[in-house]
Amino acid sequence: MTQRERQILQLIEGDPMISQQELADRLGITRSSAAVHISNLIRKGHIAGKGYILRSDSYSVVVGGVNVDIGGRSFSPLVASDSNPGVVSTSLGGVGRNIAHNLSLMGCDVRMLTAFGDDVYGQKIASSCAELGIDISHALRLSDISTSTYLYIADENGDMALAVSDMEICDRITPAYLAANLPLLQNAQIVIADTNIPRESLIFLAEKCTVPLFCDPVSTIKAEKLRPILHRIHTLKPNRLEAALLSGIPTDTPEGVEKAADRLLELGVHRVFLSLGADGIYCAMGDQRLHLPNLPGTMVNTTGCGDAAMAAIAWAYLQGSDLHRTGLSALAAGAIAMESSQTINPAMSESTLLERMK
Repeated sequence: MTQRERQILQLIEGDPMISQQELADRLGITRSSAAVHISNLIRKGHIAGKGYILRSDSYSVVVGGVNVDIGGRSFSPLVASDSNPGVVSTSLGGVGRNIAHNLSLMGCDVRMLTAFGDDVYGQKIASSCAELGIDISHALRLSDISTSTYLYIADENGDMALAVSDMEICDRITPAYLAANLPLLQNAQIVIADTNIPRESLIFLAEKCTVPLFCDPVSTIKAEKLRPILHRIHTLKPNRLEAALLSGIPTDTPEGVEKAADRLLELGVHRVFLSLGADGIYCAMGDQRLHLPNLPGTMVNTTGCGDAAMAAIAWAYLQGSDLHRTGLSALAAGAIAMESSQTINPAMSESTLLERMK
């Protein structure tokens, strides 16, 4: 669904009896253009027929990893090759699951295509998803492999210093598994994928999904999987290193960031939201370019901020937001996320997000 189609659908949801001329006037377009967009919405199945009867089962699908996060934060500057006094915590994680968790807290209907083990950690994941309202009825629950685990160490400021991930189970999220769930994917509003899944599975999503594909590169090593499908990605949220890798342009200067974003658009990505850490976010789409500074917040833990930002970008798209408001929502979500010692801030919600965006 295009951004204009999303805006039209929002207006129809608010007033099912609105005329094509009224839609055109509200959006500043011609009536004939409004008619074309409505025809496309009917063809794509978002409007069931005459009278603007809308599909009631609007949902998003997240395809990616679920795992258990075990994190340690040192009380003092980290000392290599030594035991560092600090605090160790265990929580549920995985980029895909974190995005789904945040989307659920933002009030979105979320379905997950993923894989986890038939073990204690898998039981915790299933229980948590049930409590959050995340639909995992199509997920793989496997008895011959353990649920993936992510172990990270943060310094005294909460910044991640080192991490090890055991995510072999994600290799089971195969094209065949996705093909078996293609109707679920095709009827979604958007599909969000992380690069913990196999390269072939990302290619399958890019080639077979007719709905907008949002991608989180996860890391520089895994971001390489996206190179063959950049021209099919609707929304990409890389950090500096991932953007440099995919664009081939260094991003250590403001000029480099702009050129890297330009290059990614040239390669076919529709929208780019380039996370700049302490320097905010750079947003690019068409001929629009925006650099937005971070919003105020108290940093407790940066782990999970990127996942919250990706969820907010998806949430903003579902709201029909423009580029500026979408970037602002990503910054707001990141600010909320970093104020919690947990990977997911339980205070995250649509209302807190909107309040922070003011």
